[in-house]
Amino acid sequence: MSEEASTQIEQILPLELIEKCIGSRIWIAMKNDKEFVGTLLGFDAYVNIFLKDVTEYEYTPEGLKTIKLDNILLNGNHVCLLVPGGEGPKIK
Repeated sequence: MSEEASTQIEQILPLELIEKCIGSRIWIAMKNDKEFVGTLLGFDAYVNIFLKDVTEYEYTPEGLKTIKLDNILLNGNHVCLLVPGGEGPKIK
């Protein structure tokens, strides 16, 4: 057996990783001043994301504003960062 074959690392594609997160909590940072934490129900090839039991965090001049939502569909063009298992920003 060659050394290359024995040290082979399993590669996983980004969409495969997101698929493994379906049904679990995920923290999503958008390109604007909003972040969302919710349970991932599904997504498509454009990374449009459907969440349930959502908390929306918005950074305003007055401070961090939070809103509770039942469901939300996020446009994949505006998604900046996905954090599986993330719980959102720390509220002081």
